[in-house]
This record gives sequence, structure tokens and C-alpha cells, in this order.
Amino acid sequence: MTGASHPHTAAPHRPWPVCRGCCGIALDMGSARTRAWLAGRGVVVDVPTVTFAGTGALYPVQRGTIVDTPGCARMLQRLLADRLPRATRPMVVLTAPVLDGVAYRTEARTAVDVLRPRCVLTVPSARAIAVAAGADLSRPLMVVDIGAHLTEVVLLDDGAVADARRTALGTEDLGASATPERIAEAVASMLTSMLHQDRTSLTVDALHRRILLAGGGALRPEITHHLTGRLHEPPRVVPAPHTAAVRGAAELLQTAHTHPSTARHCLPTADRR
Repeated sequence: MTGASHPHTAAPHRPWPVCRGCCGIALDMGSARTRAWLAGRGVVVDVPTVTFAGTGALYPVQRGTIVDTPGCARMLQRLLADRLPRATRPMVVLTAPVLDGVAYRTEARTAVDVLRPRCVLTVPSARAIAVAAGADLSRPLMVVDIGAHLTEVVLLDDGAVADARRTALGTEDLGASATPERIAEAVASMLTSMLHQDRTSLTVDALHRRILLAGGGALRPEITHHLTGRLHEPPRVVPAPHTAAVRGAAELLQTAHTHPSTARHCLPTADRR
């Protein structure tokens, strides 16, 4: 929007790290790794998704599902609480799998409460990946995210999820219950299913643009080789595909932070009235 500002309209905040009175976290809790971006500091956490109790190591996220919400809370407390400025309550942008996203978001929000956030915004991982890749979201886009324990195929239309498929296979299954060829076949099968069920041209248009490939699987040449052999066009691999989701969430966090509608909520806790 252009034009003069209304005298009573709050001015948008400056980008981090210039705006030192605010705090923000972009968070991607995957089955294998948890990554967090802190305002003004970049990606400061990239660790296994694990928590500890009296019985030893526990894995609170499995196949894209939070199975131990208190365990996630303990992990976030251990990893992030001491890194946050005192007397502030962070804005959090949290990535979530597209399918089963409602249940994931509910449990994740409960876990994130340990950080005393002033607000939590959730975003589909596929959209965060597209943002990190600088993709044109005004056109149909197909995103394939091959993670450690889960693979999602997501069709975006104008940035919103139009269709999605998933399989409980990922890079951690290689050599055990899966091969690179099997993962590629699963992706191709999901794409075929979407094509057959789409009564519009969205899926075809997205495939003509080439799929956007992210996740740790995008770093495995044996997977991309088999996947390329099953597609008409080779996929476009996102730069640093394993961290694309958290980097996209960080961009969305900064956009939300500087938006005038959020400015009135961006005061340190001690200064809020």
C-alpha cells in the first residue's frame, strides 16, 4: 500500500536485528532433527529431535507425528529458553506437515508454550520451502519434501495447499526397509494419483514448471537419479534443501514481524500495558 500514514497507525517495526526490543523464533521440528532460527542470529539450533528422561533418550516426533508433547516441551526448554532475551515473549512461526497438520499443530502449540510465546503462527512446510526457494507462488507449484522418516508431495495454488499425499518413508529407511528406487517410485505414484484425481489443470501446470525438491533426500544423488528417471523433467533442488523449511519460516517470521498489524504486539513483556 502507498500513501501517507494515519497519525494513529503504529509504524511497522524494523527488520531484525535492528529492532532489538522484539524476539522471534522460526521453528521446524522434524522426526529426525529440530532446527530453529532466532531473530538476528540465524539458524542457531540444528540438532537431533531427542529428549532425555530417566530411562534415557526419547524421540518425541515420529513419522511426522508428535507422540510425546511433554518431551517436545522439555527439548525446546533445553535448547532455546536460555537463548531468548529476558523479559520478552517471542513471536513463533512453526512449520507443520500438511497431512495430519491439525493434530500436529495442536500438540506443537502446547509444547511451544514452554517458551511463553506471545503468538504462534503455523505454516505448511511445503509453503515454507517454496518461500525459501524464492518460488513464484502466484502459479501452481509442486513441492516434494523427502525427509528422514516422511515424504510429502504437495500441490500449492496461489501459495495455499490444493492437494497433498504422504508416505511413511524417508532417508533413514534406506538400507533397512527401503531403497532409493522405492522412495522414487512412491513419489511417482503419489504424483500419478494427483494427476488422475485432478479435474483441473493445476497438477499438469505445476509439473510443467518442474517439481521443487527439498528435504534431506534432495541431498542423496541416488534418490534424485531414480526420481529424474520417472519424471518428464528433472526436479529443481532447493539450495540447502535440508534447511529450506526453517529458512522459509524465518522469512515469513520477518514479514509478520514488520507488518503494521503486529507492531502493537511487539513490545517487550515489561513494557506491555
